[in-house]
Amino acid sequence: MTTLEEIEKAVAKLTPEQLTKFRAWFEEYQEQAFDEQIERDAKAGKLDGLAEEALRTHREGRSHEL
Repeated sequence: MTTLEEIEKAVAKLTPEQLTKFRAWFEEYQEQAFDEQIERDAKAGKLDGLAEEALRTHREGRSHEL
């Protein structure tokens, strides 16, 4: 049995209250992992092209306030 299968079985056994707490924890975990990935990508310059495109679009007057 793989770790993923073990996790799936354990989650399936959670009570509704435990599942609610698990969902909240997992959501926070995903958000943190996403933030860390964005930070790594930014430091590695992977987002530079997107930033340059956004600034160019703005300079060309093709942007608007949200």
